[in-house]
Amino acid sequence: MRLIYYKNLDGVRAIAALMIMTFHFFQNIGTTYRVPGYLLKAAVFGQTGVDLFFVLSGFLITRILLVTKEAPDYFKNFYLRRSLRIFPLYYLFLLLYYFIFPLIFKEETATFSQQLYYYTYLQNFARTFNWDAAGPEHFWSLGVEEHFYLFWPLAIYLLSIKNLKRLIIGIIIGALVLRVIMTKYGYSTFYFTFTRFDALAAGALLAVLELKNTFTKKNAAKFLLLLAGLFVPTIILWTFFTGEGNYLIQMFKFLLFSFIYFSVIGYILCIDDSHFVNRVLKSKGFAYTGKISYGLYVYHIFAYKLCNEFLKINNVFMDLLLKFAMTFALATLSFYLFESSFLKLKRYFEYATSRKQRPATV
Repeated sequence: MRLIYYKNLDGVRAIAALMIMTFHFFQNIGTTYRVPGYLLKAAVFGQTGVDLFFVLSGFLITRILLVTKEAPDYFKNFYLRRSLRIFPLYYLFLLLYYFIFPLIFKEETATFSQQLYYYTYLQNFARTFNWDAAGPEHFWSLGVEEHFYLFWPLAIYLLSIKNLKRLIIGIIIGALVLRVIMTKYGYSTFYFTFTRFDALAAGALLAVLELKNTFTKKNAAKFLLLLAGLFVPTIILWTFFTGEGNYLIQMFKFLLFSFIYFSVIGYILCIDDSHFVNRVLKSKGFAYTGKISYGLYVYHIFAYKLCNEFLKINNVFMDLLLKFAMTFALATLSFYLFESSFLKLKRYFEYATSRKQRPATV
């Protein structure tokens, strides 16, 4: 296995961002427009774009770590490259959120103690256990990913492939069990790191499977079969078993969507580059959207709020178009005027694959 840049997965990243943007648009329009019920129900599935992001991140991060685990500066290069990608925009937006947005929207500024959870990536813990925190609500998923980045490089460095697979299975089972326990005691399982790790673990499993040359054209049908098999229980669960307190929903909904997206990504990696699906995913529009997807995720709620504050639109589709355009504009400006300066520094910390002597893995 070697380092590869999957252009088609930029398209997958784009789809995940657009799903979340669509979900939050319809979630927040309230009774402003008369929207068909079927459209609102379909938009709800957009929230699973977070699961798609998690599975994709689990695959890409695990793959990088497996390829570079015996190279010099394994830890330093990984953490510095991740920091250069994530921290600048993350903390810029927090500063804007706490000190500029209150002036724009005439709101009170959160206290420092309320802000602190976001500065330390504990916002999803705060939301789970109802601690007194205030900040951009959609940042909970960034907390989950950051916690994954903290321990996963060490796990891959220390463990053999056999034991890594055991750990992955353990994480998936542990998340299932923990969701049941937390539901029993009245806690939300949506935001908590350890109840959402199974999606990242599913992505990690994909990376481990690649070691066995799984992503071949003949295996594409197997991923499609798995995808088809998962749709039936997912639809049944989603349709007939509803409610935050339902054990079946809490135990299996995240896992089912994780493996639906596991199947989708596996299929995409199996088919030829010339396949219609991959041609679409690698098209300029999807590629560009994937490139700025982090900014799209960070800015979209603010863009929607800005439009609501200063523009009055009477048509739902024009409103959607305008808010998407505003989000793309902010993300584009952010990428080229701010983020790219930090991304250029990543060249000083290039991933290497050369081997060096180190203790045998467990």
